Amino acid sequence: MNLEHTARPLVEAAFANRKLLTDLHHRDAVEAVLAALDRGEIRVASPASESESEGEWITHTWIKQAVLLYFSIRKMETLNAGFLEYHDKIPVKTGLAAAGVRVVPPGVVRYGAFLEHGVILMPGYVNIGARVGSGTMIDTWATVGSCAQVGKDCHLSGGVGIGGVLEPASAQPVIIEDGVFVGSRCVIVEGLRVGKEAVLGAGVVLTASTAILDVTGPSVVEHRGHVPARSIVIPGTRPKRFPAGEFGTPCALIIGQRTEATDRKVSLNVALREFDVPV
Repeated sequence: MNLEHTARPLVEAAFANRKLLTDLHHRDAVEAVLAALDRGEIRVASPASESESEGEWITHTWIKQAVLLYFSIRKMETLNAGFLEYHDKIPVKTGLAAAGVRVVPPGVVRYGAFLEHGVILMPGYVNIGARVGSGTMIDTWATVGSCAQVGKDCHLSGGVGIGGVLEPASAQPVIIEDGVFVGSRCVIVEGLRVGKEAVLGAGVVLTASTAILDVTGPSVVEHRGHVPARSIVIPGTRPKRFPAGEFGTPCALIIGQRTEATDRKVSLNVALREFDVPV
């Protein structure tokens, strides 16, 4: 079944007019989209090209609309996971063993998220609509927000916060591309895109307005909204004048690059030693 042709028109119509959710066909369309998300057959955002050479991604607005509508058609219920009790609208994900996914108690994956084979989730959280690539480790108390896209062979260290972006439905979710290392207590929100094999040192905070400053050359190069591939990034400040005086405002500093000539893990170790990056 091609959901883009069958379910998309019904989802878009119901999103424009919520009264249509009383009709079974529209409700079934929403349910079908969420089931496909949960099975990994579709995703909220996808690379513009298979090679991802340009790093551009396409956000599928109608799928995010279905996620939002799903909350409207679900009712609160008591859910049990062993001796743990929850009270919510969205069930937890099932079939983890068959999917080849390890989830350490009390880690939680919400229905509508998809974890590829080989993902390890320590006691953390993956929200509805998110997708996590194979070989990725989500460490203790790290969270992957709604609709976030995390690539293969990434490491989200303890306490990392990957923000959810549900509204507006057209907005790009947070995107972490393949091979990225995210240090402890980093926060990445508001549709930021982190390029392949980048390294974020501990405590880096990235928002849509964060200045990401490449200070590796003779003059500063400023980026916003994305971290270039293989960049090594640490927290920084830069001066800004206010009526009360000059103060340091947060930014992120690109202080080097991971080398392409070495294996990702070897390159990461070298990068951490050479640049003394806290993780």
